[in-house]
Amino acid sequence: MLALGFLLLIKGSDFLVEAASRIAKKLGVPEFVIGLTLVAVGTSVPELASSVAAAGKGYDELIIGNLVGSNMANIGLILGIAAIIATLKIDRAMLKRDGYIMVGAIALFYLFALTGAIRWYMGIVFLLLYLAYVMFLIKTKDSIEEHEFRDFVDYFFKLEYILTVHNHAVRRIREGRESRRRGEPVFGYHRKIYAAFKEGLVKDLLIIGLSLVAIVFGAEYLITGAMWLAGLLHISSGLIGLSIVAVGTSLPELSVSITAAVKKYGDLAVGNVIGSNIANLFLIMGICSLIRPISIDKSTLYFVGPFTILISLVLVMLLLKHDHKIVRKHGIALLAMYLLFMAFMFWRG
Repeated sequence: MLALGFLLLIKGSDFLVEAASRIAKKLGVPEFVIGLTLVAVGTSVPELASSVAAAGKGYDELIIGNLVGSNMANIGLILGIAAIIATLKIDRAMLKRDGYIMVGAIALFYLFALTGAIRWYMGIVFLLLYLAYVMFLIKTKDSIEEHEFRDFVDYFFKLEYILTVHNHAVRRIREGRESRRRGEPVFGYHRKIYAAFKEGLVKDLLIIGLSLVAIVFGAEYLITGAMWLAGLLHISSGLIGLSIVAVGTSLPELSVSITAAVKKYGDLAVGNVIGSNIANLFLIMGICSLIRPISIDKSTLYFVGPFTILISLVLVMLLLKHDHKIVRKHGIALLAMYLLFMAFMFWRG
């Protein structure tokens, strides 16, 4: 069931993202929007599905282990392996903005965790931060080099993302009115939808539906199998989430980052990991905390949380100190940090 759960989750996510991307292109959605939403969030679908399933069953330790463990695996395991394969170079603007936001996300999570649980109002803060992050990227897409972390903080606290959403909505409404004013039929404004139907939209929608079914069943099988394995090995569900579930649900990020490293796309390899880590905490943790309060165990407070902050800071410092590059020796160091920490956690029990 565990193996089948992983298979259904990962392949279901692949087909879902591919079909959704095709639909978006047929409807004229800009490439950068597809990248920021479908592709970035798409690699986090396994974490989302498995964490929501765990939240529904009340497995709090498994949720924390999965999401925080995925963040650790993304940096230590995935970037470590990718950097061993090839040197990864990241754009300075991405580091000064997205890299710092990633560190800020795990630090905020840990601050909330000190209260003993991630509650619904904390989840709303996480979701608003993720909305602000996506809107900030869209707003600054043409001037990315001019914006850094402090600009995002100002953007969030001044509630400018609400204005960005409002402006986009108003623009769409005006475009619709212009379409009607030009005498186009009711579906005239949606000619792209009609064209998309002719180009196989129904097939893509069917694929999305089947993919969602696979993801739901995959998450159910994964959680059931993980809890069975925890009982069999007499270890906590948090440790299973931190190791097997976290690594398994991070396989899409591993595939993307290794492929990007081989093709010398350092920005994509590192950006994929940073974007996924931000989505894991702001988006997925936010959604799960709305389903039920997520209690925090001592292991997360004393070991997992601090180590995740540490390895995130190490990644950012390596990029800052070495001309925004991660070379082979850095990859070995990140991988060694991750493996040693996991060995310590299993030794601890």
